[in-house]
Amino acid sequence: MPDPTPASRALDSAESSGVAVLDRAFSLLAAFGPTDARLTLTELSRRTGLYKSTVLRLLAALEHGGFIRKLSDGQYAIGPQPLRLASIYQGSFQVGHVIEPILERLSAATGETASFYVRHGDKRIALFRVEPSRAVRASVQVGQEYAIAQGASGKVLLAFSSPAMPDHEAIREQFWAVSHGERDPETASAAAPVFGATGELQGALALSGPRERLARPDALHAACRQLLEAAREATKALGGSTTRHALTLERLGQS
Repeated sequence: MPDPTPASRALDSAESSGVAVLDRAFSLLAAFGPTDARLTLTELSRRTGLYKSTVLRLLAALEHGGFIRKLSDGQYAIGPQPLRLASIYQGSFQVGHVIEPILERLSAATGETASFYVRHGDKRIALFRVEPSRAVRASVQVGQEYAIAQGASGKVLLAFSSPAMPDHEAIREQFWAVSHGERDPETASAAAPVFGATGELQGALALSGPRERLARPDALHAACRQLLEAAREATKALGGSTTRHALTLERLGQS
């Protein structure tokens, strides 16, 4: 095999350099956490491990593209472009028209935070959520990535994804999952699966609330019933089979 020509080596080098620049730009965007409304140049440099001069060049490019805003006090905030992309991302699942009204009714009926999660590799993402009006409630950030191995919704996503894992057989049999303080020690949650027309898992409906309120046996039992009713409604609207939801609801009614 002949050695690469100088021109091809130069092209490979340029492509590698371009990938490195993108990685650094993405690291700047990832430096913003859920509660970071604004960050200084110094803090962005510290969090990414990049020189300030490098950060400044990348920020200028990101600002030009609408991904970053430079504020009047010299700090930086996320720009409008990620919101547009997030809307496209949500729409790509084509379930919002079904899920969002169900979440609104579920939250109103239970007084707790209702969310819909999808799996993204080894993470779970809150695609939609509705929070109740009460002051003390569980907070869920739309678009935020959470560890899939924690929380009721993560258990459901793992249990009903392919390939099926033996250690999640109990959840598949029970058809719902609960969590007591796994991600947040003060929060409890329950989740149930939602399926599509061909039987594929669409995501997990979840209810989250303060542990002292939701984790009580009577409250958790009532929440699971309402959650499964909502998951059955969503599955039916998406053309999926609701047989398992009905059987589980019947078992819960007998317990």
